[in-house]
Amino acid sequence: MTLIKSISGIRGTIGGKSGEGLSPLDVVKFTTAYGIFIRQLSENKKITVVVGRDARISGAMVNHLVCGTLMGLGIDVIDVGLSTTPTVEIAVPHMQADGGIILTASHNPKQWNALKLLNAKGEFISDADGKKILAIAESESFEYADVLSLGHLTMREDILDLHIEKILELPYVDADAVHNAKFKVALDAVNSTGGVAVPKLLMKLGVLHIEKINCEPDGNFAHNPEPLPENLTDLSRLVKKSGAHLGIAVDPDVDRLALVCEDGEMFGEEYTLVAVADFVLQSHPKKNTVSNLSSTRALRDVTEKHGGKYSASAVGEVNVVEMMKSTNAVIGGEGNGGIILPELHYGRDALVGIAVFLTQLAKFGKSTSMLRATYPDYYISKNKIELTPQIDVDSVLEKVKEKYKKQPVNTIDGVKIEFDKEWVHLRKSNTEPIIRIYSESESQVTAENLAKKIILDIKELIKEG
Repeated sequence: MTLIKSISGIRGTIGGKSGEGLSPLDVVKFTTAYGIFIRQLSENKKITVVVGRDARISGAMVNHLVCGTLMGLGIDVIDVGLSTTPTVEIAVPHMQADGGIILTASHNPKQWNALKLLNAKGEFISDADGKKILAIAESESFEYADVLSLGHLTMREDILDLHIEKILELPYVDADAVHNAKFKVALDAVNSTGGVAVPKLLMKLGVLHIEKINCEPDGNFAHNPEPLPENLTDLSRLVKKSGAHLGIAVDPDVDRLALVCEDGEMFGEEYTLVAVADFVLQSHPKKNTVSNLSSTRALRDVTEKHGGKYSASAVGEVNVVEMMKSTNAVIGGEGNGGIILPELHYGRDALVGIAVFLTQLAKFGKSTSMLRATYPDYYISKNKIELTPQIDVDSVLEKVKEKYKKQPVNTIDGVKIEFDKEWVHLRKSNTEPIIRIYSESESQVTAENLAKKIILDIKELIKEG
């Protein structure tokens, strides 16, 4: 059993003893802490919180606990039911709510669930606010409402429609162009809420031919739910067999998007953001973009091609959003297929990614693989080096930084070193003596060789003491 308490929320495996997994007691405890925190910001006004969930097997159980707990605190609840993370993020400010809770463990397997916590803007809570909530939870100094002050529950099942309508209103989305392209699309929604949300969006865009697999939202994930190439082999086969122009895969809460070309080859999760950003930047020359330090250099290349400036944030969606705001970026996201378009909202959103990409593909007028070929090729290698607990990881990273001080070095999140069009990013784990090493180059072999060189450097620096 696993229970992970972080500043962005609470996630864990269902079952087991309280405090060791995400048990009903833990759900109530941390929901209470969040409710108290939101209430402290209220200045005694009536509080409303939006709650939505993905289709995990445990979703209904956790939803009842969360909604009941909030009501027990005197907080009104708007339950949007089976939903997506970006849909809940949009619902919070639209309904002028004070916060939101999304019940999803994102790409984690089906035995996991989580409480993802939003502020009144529909954005993930800050580091400082997350620590306050965890402190409230640890104190267990809870006081609930009396019977005449309990919160009320309102069901709203129309919020996905609102989300889609807002997407269709964006200047980068042209439903007529998509309809006229007569696309055939294959979809793998890993038996979660994407099986409802994505077909509804596609139909609104005029895509009339959809080949579906794993689109029953029952939470029985047909494969590992992370949309990585090794988990999308069935979708790849379906694309080729059905003659689809494009394959679409989303994770359980629909904030990550992976694409498959018409020949069954992966478009590349790193390139979902690159392609969509390229299209958006055509309308915003000389504007800025952001992704995290471990994302592909291709976004920088595309941004500079349009005369804009690219910035890299620390890893984590909250950090990407913060830097997007500070640099006034018109688009940003993460290399895991997460697209953030501020004109809609500050959160990763696979649905907006699908709509913009299909518009781009329709106006490009050629195949998905030909569109992919218009972008520079970079390859990322992901490695790690395990150290003994006695080794000071921070000291090791400091020595690596000193060794490569003649190169451009970024230290906002670990150490990232740039070598012309190559880079290597070293980050320490927060839970174990491990350094994660991401490297990128213009071939897989050179990316792996760069990682091996840095690993050898680390081992040598450890020997030197």
